[in-house]
Amino acid sequence: MAIFSKLHLLFFSFIIATCTISIVSGTVFTLSNRCNFTVWPGILTANRTLLRGGGFALASGSSVNLTVSPENVKMHRCKRSTTSHTSRIQNRLLWKEIHRTRFLRRESRRRLQRSELRVNGSSGVVACKSACEAFNKPEYCCTGAFSKPETCPPTKYSKIFKGACPTAYSYVYDYASSRFTCTSANYVISFCS
Repeated sequence: MAIFSKLHLLFFSFIIATCTISIVSGTVFTLSNRCNFTVWPGILTANRTLLRGGGFALASGSSVNLTVSPENVKMHRCKRSTTSHTSRIQNRLLWKEIHRTRFLRRESRRRLQRSELRVNGSSGVVACKSACEAFNKPEYCCTGAFSKPETCPPTKYSKIFKGACPTAYSYVYDYASSRFTCTSANYVISFCS
């Protein structure tokens, strides 16, 4: 009976250790591009660690697995030091979507192309800066007197982006429609699914 108990205890310890290892190893996000064009996912973790340099090209028809450690899975509000970098990545991604979307009215697209937010490349407008990056003013960066959700509403620029991509995070306090809580261990994020 003592041998059975020791063996049982050893097996139970092995199971606990195995489960702990899998929990500690992290969450796997599978990013799958089902679009007929390349997408550029931008990734920033909770502790501001950039995965794959903060963004990468994901060719049409391809997938990639990203393992994120447990302490990085939880979302939080970005501090000012990262807001402009995060917004720059987001807005460049949004620009690519806006440029291709049929849902954004032509008038809004023209306003963005003519606006002071545009980033020009050799082929014309290739991205948009965030209003914070373009103007560096507290009312656009949600800093100083504008550092609370009550004092930093969406700007006309973030509203244009939000209109094109309703679930995208378009400015610092855009929590209601852009922040999600999930309970699974692993996730599949499909573009154009």
